[in-house]
Amino acid sequence: MSNTAPASTEAPTGKTPVGTLRALWPYVMRQRGLFVAWLLALACSSAATLTLPVAFRQMIDHGFSSGSNIDRTFSLVFIVVVVLALATAARFFFVSLLGERVVADLRERLYAHLIGLDAAFHDRTRSGELISRLTADAELLRSVVGSSMSVALRSTVTVLGSLVMLFVTSPKLAAWAMLGIPLAVLPIVLGGRRLQKISRDGQDRLADANTHAAEALGAVKTVQAHAREPYERGRFGQAIAIAVETARRRIGWQALVTALAIVLIFGAVTLVLWTGAHDVIAGRMTAGTLGQFVFYALIGGGSVGALAEVWNELQRAAGGMGRINELLVEEAQVRAPAQPATLPNPLRGEVRFDDVTFHYPARPDTAALENFNLRVSPGETVALVGPSGAGKSTVFSMLLRFHDPEQGRIDIDGTDIRTLDPAELRGAIALVPQSPTIFAASAADNIRYGRLEASDEEVEIAARAAEAYDFIRALPEGFDEQLGERGARLSGGQQQRIAIARALLKDAPILLLDEATSALDAQSERAVQSALEHLMAGRTTLVIAHRLATILKADRIVVMDGGRIVAEGTHAELLAQGGLYAELAKLQFLD
Repeated sequence: MSNTAPASTEAPTGKTPVGTLRALWPYVMRQRGLFVAWLLALACSSAATLTLPVAFRQMIDHGFSSGSNIDRTFSLVFIVVVVLALATAARFFFVSLLGERVVADLRERLYAHLIGLDAAFHDRTRSGELISRLTADAELLRSVVGSSMSVALRSTVTVLGSLVMLFVTSPKLAAWAMLGIPLAVLPIVLGGRRLQKISRDGQDRLADANTHAAEALGAVKTVQAHAREPYERGRFGQAIAIAVETARRRIGWQALVTALAIVLIFGAVTLVLWTGAHDVIAGRMTAGTLGQFVFYALIGGGSVGALAEVWNELQRAAGGMGRINELLVEEAQVRAPAQPATLPNPLRGEVRFDDVTFHYPARPDTAALENFNLRVSPGETVALVGPSGAGKSTVFSMLLRFHDPEQGRIDIDGTDIRTLDPAELRGAIALVPQSPTIFAASAADNIRYGRLEASDEEVEIAARAAEAYDFIRALPEGFDEQLGERGARLSGGQQQRIAIARALLKDAPILLLDEATSALDAQSERAVQSALEHLMAGRTTLVIAHRLATILKADRIVVMDGGRIVAEGTHAELLAQGGLYAELAKLQFLD
């Protein structure tokens, strides 16, 4: 399936369901063949439906006069029914497949958009809310394209065709029938706006419930360690109860609108039948003509009722599409420039922060970095130390361009990273985080995430260097072993070694280590530290260190506090200077 997004992704400005759902049109047009096939099948089924009352009129008026007439008229009815059945089956097939493909395209587009949005967006948005919009809201649109759209167009054609045939059959009775149409449409129009608001509220409450569940299940060990299962069940139950109550209001309103439409429509049909019955008794109309008229009236009335239900469905779907549009119009603040620069080849790896100031959007009053200046020479290993909140992790985030500085600039080999495509920039940097991310995939695939085209041999070499080879081979399926969600089948130290192997495989010229050995036991730490030292040789390396013993061999130690550099030098120099580093060292090396 193509991943190319439709040209139009702007949220519609109209407040009506049709205006909101207009954003689906580009996705429908990507499936032109199915769309045209559905229209042809729809035309055939509608024509057969409108022909059926004529066939029944012939059967009533002439089918009982002789044997030949019986055969001919009943054969006509059967042929019309067969055409109707085949056309209906084709219409169902084409429109259902169209719905599947349109929703699949929309989900691909939405997922690609979400995964490309910057860190600031994801910091302020709950992942459970995004999953709800990607799944539940998109699922609502499947029924619109795969069912409601077909019912709406078919019913509209049938209503118009029935209306024409009603006047052709009996203008007098048709005039009576017309009284019911405005009365049926009125409650639909009046109830539509309220139903759309209730539907949107219902989807928001369901998203809240999904978010609670995702949060608790993602931290299930913490929940169980604190024996908070009853508390979490209560939270989720309360969220579900609110969602159900909102759904009850929506269903009740929808049921009321539907009931009013049906009563008004079939009340009008009853009035027409009463008038027609008098005309048949008086000889002003044949029984077959009345039957034909009633048949058209029932078809038209049923189609108007179907339109009422479709309108209700459109209200719900419009709420879902509105929530999806809110995400699609989000723009990443960090993105590639129109004509991005390129990094030098080969890359030396010089990193420079010049007078950088940055505030996180969630903490606008506190500077994460303030007038921060740092130069790291090619191949130099620089350790960042300091208390929590000093800005160490922010340096990594800024260098990876998860955020852009408010003032100042960050250069790599003299190139401002804001002029680069973020993908090219991040391709030159390998990261080993303190809490590694392990995907629910095989051990080999987790390591290969560092370089997707790597061979099995290269994966094994990286695993050996990270001291991960032995424990991976000991797994039941070795490198093909599925590691479970968040690496549940591995210990913390084993997860860390998988992440180190991933960085080794990437083999980038700039290396970021966020206390990469923090989860290892003493024996593994020594082995991995040796592998890291080999990896760091000739590469520019920035290390965030909480345990000072791990960075004693760094070329330079930078001490940070309050988003600024307060001291820098070697371990011995900083101890001699006293100050914050000496205090930290005293606490850690007290024995």
